[in-house]
Amino acid sequence: MTEQAPQGVDPRIPNAARMYDYFLGGKDNFKADRDLGDMVLGVMPEVRDGTRENRAFIGRMVRYLCEQGITQFLDLGSGLPTQENVHEVAHRIVPEARVVYVDNDPVVATHGRALLADPNRVAMVLGDVRRPEEILSDPEVRGLLDFSRPVAVLMMFILHFVPDEEDPQGFVAAYREALAPGSYLAISHMGNDVATERAARIAGFYRQSGMPFTPRPGKEIETFFGDFELIPPGLANGLGPAVWPFADPAHPTIVDEETARMGYAGIARKLR
Repeated sequence: MTEQAPQGVDPRIPNAARMYDYFLGGKDNFKADRDLGDMVLGVMPEVRDGTRENRAFIGRMVRYLCEQGITQFLDLGSGLPTQENVHEVAHRIVPEARVVYVDNDPVVATHGRALLADPNRVAMVLGDVRRPEEILSDPEVRGLLDFSRPVAVLMMFILHFVPDEEDPQGFVAAYREALAPGSYLAISHMGNDVATERAARIAGFYRQSGMPFTPRPGKEIETFFGDFELIPPGLANGLGPAVWPFADPAHPTIVDEETARMGYAGIARKLR
């Protein structure tokens, strides 16, 4: 029996945001998402812990950015609302912080709008991150974010779902150019220069299911930051306290070293 889904959503086609929800133990996913998720877990069961670690990293990173004076966040490819969302972390430190989430899945947008309703501080926008001109001119985005002041743009584990032929370098550059000096760009991305065979097998599962998946080497991922200045430790393998100075040493990395090194992360600041 076909599962019920909002208009315009085919539940037979897996979706990255709903798979992320499945890996986190959520319920907002369909059988196709779970089936592909199980195939990925069959090759790399650590993905479930890695997904949780990515979520924790986002929270620590948001706290760090708030401490640097950032009060505006644009979370691209945000996925379904879950625990410790960007706005929840930010508002504990800066109550007036403004956060816009963007995702291209109507399921995500519907849930987000229901759960994140705070029109003066938080918005959920249905949009395609590959179309920066549409996102950056969206009335809801412009209604909350002032791009003449610093904004933190988050692209967390989203760019490896964009194949090279869709010009991820070009649209990431468009977001960079729209930002005021003092803004930040944060990226996490699956690499393929550590555990190369496992990365290739996972990419194969996604592609067989009709989803693009393009892990990239670290040197290529670093180019997404353009001329922004990477903060220490630069583009790094891993998300835990052994790597990031703002990580909580009381919460050590929960995945093995090789798995941790498959994920790259970097935070960079626009100087001019």
